[in-house]
Amino acid sequence: MIEDPMEEKLKQMTLEEKIGQLTLVGLDGYEVNEQTRSLIEDYYVGGFIVLGGNVESTEQLINLTNELKRINTNNTIPLFLAIDEEGGNISRMPDEFVDLPTNQLIGNVNDPSLSYEIGQTLAHQIKSFGFNINFAPVMDIDSNPDNPVIGDRSFSSNVEIVSKLGIETMKGMQAEGVISVVKHFPGHGDTFVDSHLGLPRVNKDLNNLMEFEFVPFIEAKNNGADAMMVAHILYEKIDPEYPASLSNEIISGILREQLGFDGLIFTDDLTMAAILDNYDITEAAILSIKAGNDIVLVAHENQMEVLKALKKAVETGEISEERVNESVYRILKFKLDYDLHDKEIDFVDVNQINSRLKEIIDSIPTK
Repeated sequence: MIEDPMEEKLKQMTLEEKIGQLTLVGLDGYEVNEQTRSLIEDYYVGGFIVLGGNVESTEQLINLTNELKRINTNNTIPLFLAIDEEGGNISRMPDEFVDLPTNQLIGNVNDPSLSYEIGQTLAHQIKSFGFNINFAPVMDIDSNPDNPVIGDRSFSSNVEIVSKLGIETMKGMQAEGVISVVKHFPGHGDTFVDSHLGLPRVNKDLNNLMEFEFVPFIEAKNNGADAMMVAHILYEKIDPEYPASLSNEIISGILREQLGFDGLIFTDDLTMAAILDNYDITEAAILSIKAGNDIVLVAHENQMEVLKALKKAVETGEISEERVNESVYRILKFKLDYDLHDKEIDFVDVNQINSRLKEIIDSIPTK
């Protein structure tokens, strides 16, 4: 009988190591500090997200990702290194790089081959720095002109265009060996509140969502989506108590069982106001894992508190170790399938990447 390498690895892991894999955390500033080092050495975090406040220059960013990998070499599981690189206004790349147009402009062109090339190029760009996860593309439909957070980050108000171009962008990233996380399930396009600032509420039933908001995510799933990010939105007719990111009904009941998605599921950042204004962050993290998320994203403060709380929740039986093992198995499989490693990056060819970006920009019709 052939041994399952993930099962064998799970048997060797301590509870602390398993809990660490369930978290993707942020860091402060441009360099690794003692807290970041401790998160790797003492808490075995599964990965990091790099945001704009962590990026000063190409050289600095290479040094940062290399240092994270260097510290993690004593651990046996490589890091997820994630970034939000959507194109347009949502870019975390150093200023030395040319910016791509917004998804809205790309949607107006409506050329699947262009979207695929953009996905490939974005993935090549971030992979040059050692990143292996991109929180993109945006699969939200821009259906509400008063929406304060999606806007030109969406490809279109047309569901078919969003589905088609989003899937091609996703496939382009995957072709370059980067895990694409489509977002923000169940759909952030028809909200009136930015979840960074408060908790959006949507008064739609499941049938409405299945016929519209869910469509790009279902199509992405049917086309081999690796991962999805779940939004902090309260769907009052589906789960009046918990936002989607904390909802067992939405994550396990709908996304896993009804829609059949078996990839990685990430929460949106638990340090956003939609969560912190309504929950203690440790409570939110526990609810997230119980609901069926594989990885909780904690981009700012309280990372160690979250890790301690998750461990205690398993020790007391609030979260079963079986639930933890299910997610850790999935995480290990993706890290193996994508051949992740902690090898350091020697050099990023800014000119070569910019040349590719400019070629794309020049190919886009101006009218």
